[in-house]
Amino acid sequence: MLEAIQPMDIEKRSFAIITELLGDTRLDPENEPVIKRVIHTTADFDYVKNLVFSPHAVQKGIAALQNGCHIVTDTQMGKAGINKTVLGKLGGEVHCFMSDEDVAAEAKERKITRAIVSMERAARLQEPCIFAIGNAPTALIALHDLITAGKLEPALVIGVPVGFVNVVESKELFLDSAVPHIIARGRKGGSNVAAAVCNALLYQIMR
Repeated sequence: MLEAIQPMDIEKRSFAIITELLGDTRLDPENEPVIKRVIHTTADFDYVKNLVFSPHAVQKGIAALQNGCHIVTDTQMGKAGINKTVLGKLGGEVHCFMSDEDVAAEAKERKITRAIVSMERAARLQEPCIFAIGNAPTALIALHDLITAGKLEPALVIGVPVGFVNVVESKELFLDSAVPHIIARGRKGGSNVAAAVCNALLYQIMR
């Protein structure tokens, strides 16, 4: 039987269903809003086990956003999915360099991916940044290299690329890192997941 529900109540009802389906599964209270929003976005309950949080990563991400932190994504889709109205009210912006013509030209000349060049461009930003990587493992690898070289100090790394080539390995680079991180272990992820994590942080500040 179809459920009669008002449009403004759909999200609330969806989260209630998620809670019901989780049953006796216990989630860390700090991480719960992020996990549930990712499930809401994907309808995939594997993220209960797949999402790995460094100590107080959520608190650190929220604090950074409250202080006007910017967000860097590796896809226009990820950028589109982040609530830029809320982020803007906090003083932040979303950056994605992947479609920039000069990035494409440099990547072609150097015979590397645009994702690598994009991360190098992001490292030049003066503002503190959260990196939300949902598509390109090469972006996550480049990010790790820049951090290791002391050229970048992200407020938070959201590492959730999806796919098969170097995806698992790129995520594993951060699991023992001192950099605050939220990682989706395994092959699952995506730009929608990266945006969902960002929004889960933002919505704990304001809607």
